[in-house]
Amino acid sequence: MPHSVSPIDSKDPMDQDSTLPDAPPARLASPDVEDKTNLGGSYVVVQDPANANIKLEDLFDDDDDDEEFPSSGVSKEDVPSSSPPPSPPQIAPSAKYSDPGVMLAFYQRLFPFRYLFQWLNHSMKPSNDFGHREFAFTLQNDAYLRYQSFPTSDLLRKDILRLNPSRFEIGPVYTTNPRDRKTLRKSTAFRPVMKELVFDIDLTDYDEIRTCCDKANICHKCWSFVTMAIKVVDIALRDDFGFQHIMWVYSGRRGAHAWISDKRARSMDDQRRRSIAGYLELIKGGSQSGKKVNVKRPLHPHLTRSLDILKEHFQNDVLVEQNPWARPEKAERLLQLLPDKTLNDALRKKWEAAPGRSSVSKWADIDALAKAGASKNLDGKALLEAKQDIVLEYTYPRLDVEVSKKQIHLLKSPFVVHPGTGRVCVPIDSRRVDKFDPLGVPTVTELLHEIDAWGPQNTESDLEEGSKKLQDYEKTSLKPYVEYFRTHVGLLLKAEQGVKREREDDDPMEF
Repeated sequence: MPHSVSPIDSKDPMDQDSTLPDAPPARLASPDVEDKTNLGGSYVVVQDPANANIKLEDLFDDDDDDEEFPSSGVSKEDVPSSSPPPSPPQIAPSAKYSDPGVMLAFYQRLFPFRYLFQWLNHSMKPSNDFGHREFAFTLQNDAYLRYQSFPTSDLLRKDILRLNPSRFEIGPVYTTNPRDRKTLRKSTAFRPVMKELVFDIDLTDYDEIRTCCDKANICHKCWSFVTMAIKVVDIALRDDFGFQHIMWVYSGRRGAHAWISDKRARSMDDQRRRSIAGYLELIKGGSQSGKKVNVKRPLHPHLTRSLDILKEHFQNDVLVEQNPWARPEKAERLLQLLPDKTLNDALRKKWEAAPGRSSVSKWADIDALAKAGASKNLDGKALLEAKQDIVLEYTYPRLDVEVSKKQIHLLKSPFVVHPGTGRVCVPIDSRRVDKFDPLGVPTVTELLHEIDAWGPQNTESDLEEGSKKLQDYEKTSLKPYVEYFRTHVGLLLKAEQGVKREREDDDPMEF
């Protein structure tokens, strides 16, 4: 996945899975003047938000109480007994997810601003963890605003409702408010100090081994590669590095992102981030390169554990579902990875005699001919190791490690809407990753229609004495994802409180 291409320079304007470029080291754009900022060799126009063709009177409701997750229900005392409750605003059946009105309704009614604030702030009380955090907005007219910052979740929400971005990204926490960076006498005084450790999985990196889809297209068959990657990376982060607060997020189309919020992870410098990324990186080389897995023996415990996780997926999800060696040129690629030329010649002869032979059968043929003595000088240990390397090449996570190496890298926020699919970037429960269906994730228009379909009988039940007024997200299929996020945030806040108490108990003046 490219990490140095701006959203407006992408070859496919609807292909928005790519992450954003790193912050430029010297020249910094000002959000309140029109400017051009060089981002990885490309230029994006940074405009005054007030000049972004946005009519404020169209974005605000004067009667809005600015409550997060507003309910479209009406309190009992507000409804005269002789009048039916007013209907909530309706989204036209023909409305598309790219319509600005649809996005505005989503931000007003469904986006979990308060939980996002708590997740990034690590506390209920506003702090610099949030106030000095960079946000970047991509507006409906493709203007791109960097270095936005907000003291509270309410101010973030108000600005998003005002600007109505098509998406927004989250950057690091800086030494000072990003909006004030140009007032500093020394540019070196403005630097990142904290950012979640992140990882990025993109199915386009699997195009040379998946046979069902390519490019931005996905299906359930190739999504299994993302499932394998999440399993391998998640257990490594937990067991090998001791991280606990890991949240996986669906990218909205063809991948997933990991956000590690442990304080130790957030505070890592770039060198340590590169070390962890290097620890998890295994597949190296492009589609035209030779052997992509070159590991020492005995295998590192992480790789041994990974093989145990991946071997079942290799048999079912790769050999059966992908059938990667069905075509002769692909079968030849398999032979190139085996160590014995005589065995390879025997396998090639057998497969040429049976053109329709499946990958399951070809994989079994390797051991069958080896045991039958096809090669007198065959090294059994070398063959076993070659087969292990093949399993790893076809199943091990293919990470975009550049995303993980730097604090200043921006990454798409959870719960934004993917502009190419309309699907919400929802969290993935790593404990039930096999059950996650990317094609079943709700789109923004589906969610708004679910609110509108909340019938009069449900509204009346909301008004019954003693009943809790449902928030709009609770009326939709977004509910389990928001509740999972809320639970994740709660555990993080609890852990952060423990860290703060430990620091308070450790009196620096005590000798």
